[in-house]
Amino acid sequence: MLRTKDVKVLKSQMIWIFMIKFLLHRLYISVLVAITVSVIAFGLLRLSGDLAAELAGEDATPEEIAIISKQYGLDKPIYIQYFDWAGNALSGNLGRSLFTNEPVTEMIFDRIGVTVKLAFYSIFVALVISIPLGVLASVYPNTWIDRTSLGLAVFGQAIPNFFFALLLILLFGVQLRWLPISGNETLMHFFMPTLTLGIGVMPQFMRLTRTGMLDVLESDFIRTARAKGLSPLKVLFKHALRNAILPIVSLMAVVLGFLLGGTVIIESIFALNGVGFLAFESIMRQDFPVVQSIVFILSLSYIILTLLSDLINAQLDPRIRLG
Repeated sequence: MLRTKDVKVLKSQMIWIFMIKFLLHRLYISVLVAITVSVIAFGLLRLSGDLAAELAGEDATPEEIAIISKQYGLDKPIYIQYFDWAGNALSGNLGRSLFTNEPVTEMIFDRIGVTVKLAFYSIFVALVISIPLGVLASVYPNTWIDRTSLGLAVFGQAIPNFFFALLLILLFGVQLRWLPISGNETLMHFFMPTLTLGIGVMPQFMRLTRTGMLDVLESDFIRTARAKGLSPLKVLFKHALRNAILPIVSLMAVVLGFLLGGTVIIESIFALNGVGFLAFESIMRQDFPVVQSIVFILSLSYIILTLLSDLINAQLDPRIRLG
């Protein structure tokens, strides 16, 4: 018969085996998605028209277009162009900007810090607002507190980001003059952009928290905890919220990826010198190596965040890694 110590060792080994299998499966899916994204990011710009003709200008002669096409390798078959680009991208070489002739990698990483800051500030604001509202709505369902919370969620989801940003600028920047309208030099410059994006993603967290808490509060272990005489706050936050918060981990990764890639309009409105504003400038300049690289890097970051979310969820909930 197996001793207790042997059983524990065997159980630990089985957990590691399942975790490694789960990790390899998720990595395989992530690699396939990354390859698909790279093909799409590369192909969309190539299929949008004759890039050599667009770079040469309207008055360019066929000879000038041919020279530009050869200079940038646009005369090669498209699959060779893709493999050349993908090989360079794997080595960290994303090419040079057509407008400034700077390395694209340096241009992106010089500005990505602003975008990452904005994304983390925004998700922090969203969580600070949404989790308390979701908990209150679940504790007092079908009351004015619940309806008010749902009303705020509907407002945050319904109002367009750019319109809410303009309202904040009009109120805090023009009328009251409390906050700077543009730039990213100080923390105050991030207040309005953060609030704009945070209010936009808050409804998803709020609704998920409310739904999860309502389900957990009806569970048997919550009734048992109450029957044992535990304080309502301890039952609510130590037992109920701890179990209801698991889906929020997955949503955080998805929303963070969305915020990293979805800040183009907000960064443009507030003139934040981030990747979103760089994408806007590059589109206006028809600087296709920069646009292509931004799409690829932001998509790759989204894939990595989703993978991390899956791994964290698997660690928190064994049922996920066991299939």
